[in-house]
Amino acid sequence: MFEKVLELIENNQLAAARQLLIEWNVVDIEQLLDEVPQDKMLRLFRMLPKELAAEVFAEMDSEQQQYIVESITDREINDIMDELYMDDTVDFIEEMPANVVKRVLRNTDETTRKTINQLLNYPDDSAGSIMTTEFVDLKKEMTVEKALSHIRKTGMDKETIDTCYVISAQRHLEGEISIRKLILSAPETLLSELMDTNVKFVQTLTDKEETAYIFRKYDLISMPVVDNENRLVGIITVDDVIDVIEQENTEDFHKMAAIAPSEKEYLDTGVFSLAKNRIVWLFVLMLSATFTGSIIRFYEATLSQVVALTSYIPMLMGTGGNAGAQSSTMIIRSLALNEIEFKDLFKVMWKELRVGLLAAFMLAVVNFARIMIFDPVDVFVALTVCASLFCVVTIAKVVGGILPIIAKKIHLDPVIMASPIITTILDAVSLFVYFAFASTFFHIA
Repeated sequence: MFEKVLELIENNQLAAARQLLIEWNVVDIEQLLDEVPQDKMLRLFRMLPKELAAEVFAEMDSEQQQYIVESITDREINDIMDELYMDDTVDFIEEMPANVVKRVLRNTDETTRKTINQLLNYPDDSAGSIMTTEFVDLKKEMTVEKALSHIRKTGMDKETIDTCYVISAQRHLEGEISIRKLILSAPETLLSELMDTNVKFVQTLTDKEETAYIFRKYDLISMPVVDNENRLVGIITVDDVIDVIEQENTEDFHKMAAIAPSEKEYLDTGVFSLAKNRIVWLFVLMLSATFTGSIIRFYEATLSQVVALTSYIPMLMGTGGNAGAQSSTMIIRSLALNEIEFKDLFKVMWKELRVGLLAAFMLAVVNFARIMIFDPVDVFVALTVCASLFCVVTIAKVVGGILPIIAKKIHLDPVIMASPIITTILDAVSLFVYFAFASTFFHIA
């Protein structure tokens, strides 16, 4: 598919190439531009109709956008900015260096510049930062006929007309109505009789993650954004929420792996940036692991008299860490979906305690049989290992379940309590338990 367009361009059949391109989906066009050299990318981009070019521009990554803006004329920049929806414009400007931003703003009208500056003032993690100001607003005194006429006049430049919002003279949000209901209703019906007043909305400073949760909970495709006085200032559409969910999931995956979050794709991130994102947590984990070494040195006398105990340390630490990571992962996911709150802490403790006891008992029994059959050790060694394993797994399940909840309560990201953090904590716990049992069974202080 891509080869055909490139062949037409090489043969100077630009009209045929252009005709083929405009029949494609904008995502496919962006993918083509991403795979060709920059000089060809610019040539292909300039062939597109300005409406389609703006849609493709919105799909590009920041490096492609910067190259395009630096390579085209002021008039072409103005054409793109005129066609971009406001939320896409703000997303683009946020990623650009100052000299590019200055040139872009110079090629927009005063009203657009004012709106852009207003949206840029919202915190990055707020609903206001992802909303668009291009939406259809109606008055409840309108009839269906007048409302449809208003939509025909103004709807072409709006991001969506699937849901229209009803406002008062002071722009207070009063209700919403779907385009489907408008089309199917009698022309003389007043909007006040049709609109749904139970509107789900967020404020401009509502957290983006909470906004995404509301979208997911109520299966919304758009949602109004109001200011502190309940005045409608914008809407958020589902495509922007999908981006938020993707960003949050990516950030969570990074944190769960003890990596500083990065917004760039892996292949586009430099080696030094990747190392920088990882080295801080590696230092923290390395230093915290020294505690386990201190514990082993403290119980050196125990190990020297019962050398066989040493060989079971990796198994015990690994099983405890894995058990804790299982629980913490489940709880972190439930917290992300708002299925669990801090008030459920004791319910979680009780459930994880029972799960831990069941899992620990089965693991201890199987491990005792394995040791007695395959390992030439004393029965007291087997009892020490299996009793320790039982306690460690039980403790790990409870600790892994409650630490993410406590982290959220004290305004930390629960994700930091995932592996490898939880594993590092439980390594120390495992050794304390193990050597406590060893000292008891072998009467060594």
